[in-house]
Amino acid sequence: MACSSSTSASSLLSLNPNSSLFSPKKPISTLSIPNSLPKPFSLPSLSFSRPSPLQHSSRRSSFLVNASSELPLVGNVAPDFEAEAVFDQEFIKVKLSDYIGKKYVILFFYPLDFTFVCPTEITAFSDRHAEFEAINTEILGVSVDSVFSHLAWVQSDRKSGGLGDLNYPLVSDITKSISESYGVLIPDQGIALRGLFIIDKEGVIQHSTINNLGIGRSVDETKRTLQALQYVQENPDEVCPAGWKPGEKSMKPDPKLSKDYFAAV
Repeated sequence: MACSSSTSASSLLSLNPNSSLFSPKKPISTLSIPNSLPKPFSLPSLSFSRPSPLQHSSRRSSFLVNASSELPLVGNVAPDFEAEAVFDQEFIKVKLSDYIGKKYVILFFYPLDFTFVCPTEITAFSDRHAEFEAINTEILGVSVDSVFSHLAWVQSDRKSGGLGDLNYPLVSDITKSISESYGVLIPDQGIALRGLFIIDKEGVIQHSTINNLGIGRSVDETKRTLQALQYVQENPDEVCPAGWKPGEKSMKPDPKLSKDYFAAV
């Protein structure tokens, strides 16, 4: 379970939610652990406008639906940000929009450094970073901790709950503005839920999941979903059925042509 704490040290951060998407490359404080679980919370209610019937031309080329909501929902341009991060035990700057036209991005939020579920997720993504790199994807981890806290955690041994060297940057959201812009901040606790966003090369959010604090995420399912996204973007007249993996049969989104898929399974 993650826990609440305050982080120290300053970190320069600017946020521009109206722009698109960052730059790869290189990512201490003691925390007090509460004796009880975090209080229940609720996210703001969402308002959606139903899109018009799918038009093959514009919708499939851009994969941008302009959903109406205060939160960055799937189909909307991801809020841009520039922030300090730790990579290769150095302080660097990361800007999300630097990745546009270059790479897909796995952007995931976690509650706090030096906690419990968090290191299992962070190291799991790091250990399999090469698999994501092979499919043109960068990974970015984000929490409300300072870069000094990130650095201390990276310099701690895994056997004692540390991270060791990571293969992707850990971003500092010490102002909490990034977490807030992605709709994962718990305001009364000042920490983020376990939000994960897959952002395509056009800077559009194509997938999101948000777990409560005590529930870790799956690297396997994240990669599978990313590969399905890449497949349908490369094959715009096809869709991927439940549990689809590369090499498996896809489906035509047509009342008649879809029967070929159903007849084969």
